[in-house]
Amino acid sequence: MIPHLWNDLEGTFFPESALDYMPEDRLREVQLQRLKAVTALAYDRVPLFRERMTAKGAKPADVRRLEDVRRLPFMVKNDLRDTYPYGLFAVPMSEVVRLHASSGTTGKPIVVGYTAQDMDVWKQAIMRSLYSAGFRRADVVQNMYGYGLFTGGLGLHGGLEGIGATVIPISGGNSERQIMVMKDFGVTAVCSTPSYFIHLIEVAQKMGLDFKRDLKVRRGVFGAEPWTDHMRQYIEAASGIKAYDIYGLSEIIGPGVGNECEYQDGPHIFEDHFLVEIVDPATLEPVPDGQEGELVITTLSKQAMPVIRYRTRDITAIDIRPCRCGRTIRRIRRISRRSDDMFIIRGVNVFPTQIETALLKTEASLPHYQIVLTRKSGLDQMEVRVEVTGDMLRDSVGEMEQLQKRFARSIEQITGLHTTVTLVQPGSIPRSAGKAKRLLDTRNEA
Repeated sequence: MIPHLWNDLEGTFFPESALDYMPEDRLREVQLQRLKAVTALAYDRVPLFRERMTAKGAKPADVRRLEDVRRLPFMVKNDLRDTYPYGLFAVPMSEVVRLHASSGTTGKPIVVGYTAQDMDVWKQAIMRSLYSAGFRRADVVQNMYGYGLFTGGLGLHGGLEGIGATVIPISGGNSERQIMVMKDFGVTAVCSTPSYFIHLIEVAQKMGLDFKRDLKVRRGVFGAEPWTDHMRQYIEAASGIKAYDIYGLSEIIGPGVGNECEYQDGPHIFEDHFLVEIVDPATLEPVPDGQEGELVITTLSKQAMPVIRYRTRDITAIDIRPCRCGRTIRRIRRISRRSDDMFIIRGVNVFPTQIETALLKTEASLPHYQIVLTRKSGLDQMEVRVEVTGDMLRDSVGEMEQLQKRFARSIEQITGLHTTVTLVQPGSIPRSAGKAKRLLDTRNEA
């Protein structure tokens, strides 16, 4: 059992946060010891892993160095769907104390399980995440992640209680009530998806409230969807808070795989629990530190469902620069796109975040947009619907046309594609209390 974190009366001292500053040679020793143990556990108790190891002619004893992780087979999300619900569990159900699952909107949901020790590890990872972002026991925190089978709400909740903060388990939705609670309860920190928090900034404005003047919120952790530096800049400028990136996946543990420190320069990965690799998504060969590729994660201390060499589809790189905070656990660059978010139109690979970057270069653009893909006479078409301010919509026809041209030119400069841009009323693009849906692809519909 990994020891608990303890905080003093002021909430400023965590003896176990020394793990974030562990000497690198000692950290690698811990990783190797745990890698050997988790490989043996999966080999002994997870049939799919054992079958793939056998097919590769590999055994747990072959893991002698950290680099030997490359001898182990990869896992992908479909492995969790194909073994639904418990086929990847390494312990009997009598030892599983918690189950979580994805929404399952694209097929069978993925199911993950936790032993009591897994829950303890998860709680500690969240506590370290929150502490690195400046959360303390004096904070009143509004947790707007969804509770229930989704890992976000309950995952953050346990860590918030662990650091001694006051938690408001409000979940998502009912946006005007969210703002009322923020104001009346004296909320000082929030947990949310970035797109939903941007929506709440708009809601507060419609209610006649100013985040900077009327609310006490000063920091927040945001994740569960890719978000860009432009979105962070918008959030911080409009609300006056400091916005930190929290990283995680339900398949791995949930939120808390990594988190940004005070310098907001990419999430530090809690490497004593998670071994990270960056591979070329086409060849699956490792790439040098500092080079961009697909993030692959191995859980080092998870018992109920060990996950080895999981292809996250997240595109990032290991940041080789030492962080000014002094932490020795490495950072990854912030995740702004996923390989499976990419769509192809007229032979060009496009990521939604490229469209966002193009739009946010224009001051008139609000950070709400939707990409609509259609097919006419066998030819793919792309329309980008962009919300603009009410004042802009009252401009002359000529000025509106010029604005559309500026948007279209900016998109073409980044993607190389000529695009139809449609300006729409504020609030006309659907909002969500969870992850934003940026792409509407109707090309294969009858």
